[in-house]
Amino acid sequence: MGVTRIVWAGALTAGACAIGLGAMKGEDGPDVDRELFAVVNRDHGPEADRALAAITELGSFYAAGAAASVLVAAGRRRAALRALGAAGATWLALQGIKRVVVRPRPSDADPAGTRLLIARPKGPSWPSSHPAVLTTFTRVATRELGLGAPVRAAFTALDLAVGTSRVSLGAHYPSDVASGLLFGRAIARVWPRGRS
Repeated sequence: MGVTRIVWAGALTAGACAIGLGAMKGEDGPDVDRELFAVVNRDHGPEADRALAAITELGSFYAAGAAASVLVAAGRRRAALRALGAAGATWLALQGIKRVVVRPRPSDADPAGTRLLIARPKGPSWPSSHPAVLTTFTRVATRELGLGAPVRAAFTALDLAVGTSRVSLGAHYPSDVASGLLFGRAIARVWPRGRS
């Protein structure tokens, strides 16, 4: 593993932690995070709510398993296993972090001010696992499959859409999602590359 990859992963992890710390303990961070949450979580109409509800589970580990199954069926077993392994490691790492940080979910911290449009999530809020798992899976899969910049950009847009859905549906604060995206990128950076 190259030094550059380690430095990048360290920087991404530091950024994720800085965002979380600033949003939870910073002077203005908690207010900014709640204000951004209120903007994204407000009612944008039933069509937007349905679309976001439809994509939010693309960040689940179950979706990663389904995507890996498609890759296996397409004859890309090694890429599937590498991407699924990275996604699983991400999920486990973030569940561990959540048990240390224990940030309340928006719907627990402010039930009256949160539009919760999905089943009440279990566990703490920071960092958000859905965008992290998806980001790690898509980064490792695209690298293993040798896919170019346009495909990686499309998956980045999907990662961001799933992250936005987590806030819009009331499951997470924006800082939870931003940190999750950065953690996902960090783990993908250091995940061992397959042999050509």
